[in-house]
Amino acid sequence: MHPKPLPADPLIRALIQRAQQSSLSRRTLLSGAAAGATGLALAACSTGSNIGVTAAEDTSETNNTVRWDNWALYVDVDDEGNYPTIDAFEAQTGINVAYTEAVEDNNSYYATVNDQLSLGQDIGADVVCLTDWIVARLIRFGYIQKLDHANIPNIANLLPELRDVDFDPGREMSIPYQGGFAGIAWNKEMLPAGLRSVQDLWNPDLKGRVGVLSEMRDTMGLIMLDQGVDISGGWGVDQFNAGIEELTKHVSSGQILNITGNSYLEDLVSGDTLAAIVWSGDIVQLNAEHGDKWGFAVPEAGGPIWNDNFMVPIGSPAKSNVEELINYYYDPAVAAEVAAYVNYITPVAGAKEAAAAIDPELASNNLIFPDDDMLARSYVFRGLDSSEEQTFNTAFQRILQNAP
Repeated sequence: MHPKPLPADPLIRALIQRAQQSSLSRRTLLSGAAAGATGLALAACSTGSNIGVTAAEDTSETNNTVRWDNWALYVDVDDEGNYPTIDAFEAQTGINVAYTEAVEDNNSYYATVNDQLSLGQDIGADVVCLTDWIVARLIRFGYIQKLDHANIPNIANLLPELRDVDFDPGREMSIPYQGGFAGIAWNKEMLPAGLRSVQDLWNPDLKGRVGVLSEMRDTMGLIMLDQGVDISGGWGVDQFNAGIEELTKHVSSGQILNITGNSYLEDLVSGDTLAAIVWSGDIVQLNAEHGDKWGFAVPEAGGPIWNDNFMVPIGSPAKSNVEELINYYYDPAVAAEVAAYVNYITPVAGAKEAAAAIDPELASNNLIFPDDDMLARSYVFRGLDSSEEQTFNTAFQRILQNAP
């Protein structure tokens, strides 16, 4: 028996509704080496094409494995390094999950698998969780398999505002996994007064101790918001270039130590950086693992939000197994268990009520179930056409090539 869909929390629904019209990105890591950055830039800007490849034959009935590529720290883990919800899924279904933290960022992952996808080949994963904007690209190129909603009855628990997005009407090709904020974090022991704005990152006392994300939409989104630009509105090249100029200045001066993806966590833990542009849930996890050492804030001027999504690559032979996995993670109780660990916004209706049964404090966490104040400071990075994407990515990646 599948659970009935429960009412969505109105605050989460309001937040996601603001995100549904835009293509967002969670994470990107590009190499600091010029050659590496240039190669990924070319991959990111590739037009791609559907060359008539067809989906692989689904052999799930004789194949009891599903290979899942995901981000670091993006599913529940116990003290022994086991994945409780994955273990429970395996016991419940008899499907073995080969789980890999293979996604360091959207662009570099895409660069790794693009050639195989273009040929309709198996990329070594049956399900991948990537961000809206790159999912939109993969769907456009014909690199993703259509999902059978009959195999995912718990899709009824998907928040209504996420059921019909512009890049995937009716959610035929992708289903959200988690969402979150980009914001600023700081070492509370070294910076007890805390930070409230992007401008605080440029304090001379922090020279050489600041990290920023190599995700264009998150870093540039925060900088542009700080400059008074509504990133979800009708801004253009001039506003973007003003943000690029600001970022270039602080890279050139040495204010910014590095521009990274997930490895920013290591810099915070080591103390190499004392403040950084970060992703919300990661800081909650760091505090749980290393003591309550870091503060997090969505700046007063606002911060971007994003969503990552389940999708089945064109060459996967295990689509039905993936659909069973998605259905499992759309059980509100399972979604709440994952939220208790990853601390990102869950797209599953009823998860807040289930979370309250686990831990009332968890259900009141603004990073998972945002309040009105956080909603008022949450913005989406507007969708880009292909020309804008190429122009803006090129400008941003030029900075990455020259970064430390």
